[in-house]
Amino acid sequence: MFHSKESALDYIFRTRRRLGDAPRGLDEDTRDTAATRKLLRLANLPAAPCEFVVITGSRGKGSVAAIMAKLLEALGYRVGMLSSPHLVHWNERIRVNGRMIPDQDFLRILSDLRPHIDSVTQDLHGGQYLSPQGIFLAMALRYFVEKRVEIAVLEVGRGGRFDDIAVVPNRLAVFAHILLEHTALLGDTLKRIAWHKAGIIPSGGIALSTAQPSEAEEVLRREAGLQGARIHFLDEADRAQLGTDTDGGQLIRLQPYGEMLLPLLGRYQIENASLAIRAVETLHAQLSASSLEDERYITSIRSGLAQVKWFGRVQKLDQEPAIFVDGAITVPSAESFIASVKPRLSEPVAAIVGVPRDRDFSGVYRVMARVSKKLIITETDINPSTRFPAREDALRAAQALQVDAAHTDSLKAALDLAREFAGESGTILLAVSLMLVGECMLIWNVDTSQI
Repeated sequence: MFHSKESALDYIFRTRRRLGDAPRGLDEDTRDTAATRKLLRLANLPAAPCEFVVITGSRGKGSVAAIMAKLLEALGYRVGMLSSPHLVHWNERIRVNGRMIPDQDFLRILSDLRPHIDSVTQDLHGGQYLSPQGIFLAMALRYFVEKRVEIAVLEVGRGGRFDDIAVVPNRLAVFAHILLEHTALLGDTLKRIAWHKAGIIPSGGIALSTAQPSEAEEVLRREAGLQGARIHFLDEADRAQLGTDTDGGQLIRLQPYGEMLLPLLGRYQIENASLAIRAVETLHAQLSASSLEDERYITSIRSGLAQVKWFGRVQKLDQEPAIFVDGAITVPSAESFIASVKPRLSEPVAAIVGVPRDRDFSGVYRVMARVSKKLIITETDINPSTRFPAREDALRAAQALQVDAAHTDSLKAALDLAREFAGESGTILLAVSLMLVGECMLIWNVDTSQI
């Protein structure tokens, strides 16, 4: 029996760790879901009737999953959710009706699965490993069985075709925006990345996607055809339109729901909410005899959307000065962050940026410098495998933008500098990795256990 989260996590990651820091190749050459499939078979999972939704994409898939889960809960379903990464607690990855799995259940279920995990790992050889994500999937499915979950919303870590999450028997696949990402692992063209993502399309099932670049759309359509699946891309009529900003989020308009509150500040969340709502319509039409035009259905969707929480995505943390945080570590996400908060900015503006070195950190600096008079570069050592730019490289890139630049080795020091600059009337923007977003949740004592 595991008695601490530390020992449990050490156990979960042990087979992946034994490969060391050797460079990883393309997923199709290095990832194999056979070990996860064997684990699920030994553990008799999934062992109860459950409808699975699998969501992938490059940006927004976590938001789509969270919104879908809340809408389905509002419709009266018991909903499980598996997502990654977490912000504060590893437990956040596994939720039922928005509540993260308690420590005692996390440890108990892993202990129960241990004989099956050991049976799988003892047969591994060479470069094989049982993915930690596969173990989390098994834990989530066991927990969902215990909690009598009716619908499980599962977010793919990356890719899809070789991702452990994609081994479940889903009938619905959902695609958020597909971008050029993880090129060393997925390939260096958008078509290749879309091919990886398309691996979640079920045979004879349904796929739903936001509008995609033409290269990605072409691949998704082709792969859906090969699977005999129906695929629909959101068009103008499917998408919600921005109404006005409010203190609690954004008012959006979407037929047949009329005006609704979306309690998330990111402009990009309007597209994510549209995709989630249309995906829920697709799923509910399969599972229920009630009409989508029924007043109770429409009221439930409106109510569910107004209750959505998804932390660290254009989230307002404080006022005097106003402080906003977003996991914006790519140029497109930084641009979206700025577009989302622009109506809410007050001068002077200071930007805190914490972008890993394997991203276009200088590009993110450039975007954030457009609206800020002070740029503060920071980092964290929470995850040793995530490296940030060397201080000299970061400052050189920032100072080239002709902005007042500074570097700190901790988020607390960065916030102290930013507050001194912004005063009570200004604005602080944090465009940082999700590890630093997690630190923000701790600093502001945000309860991430329930969404």
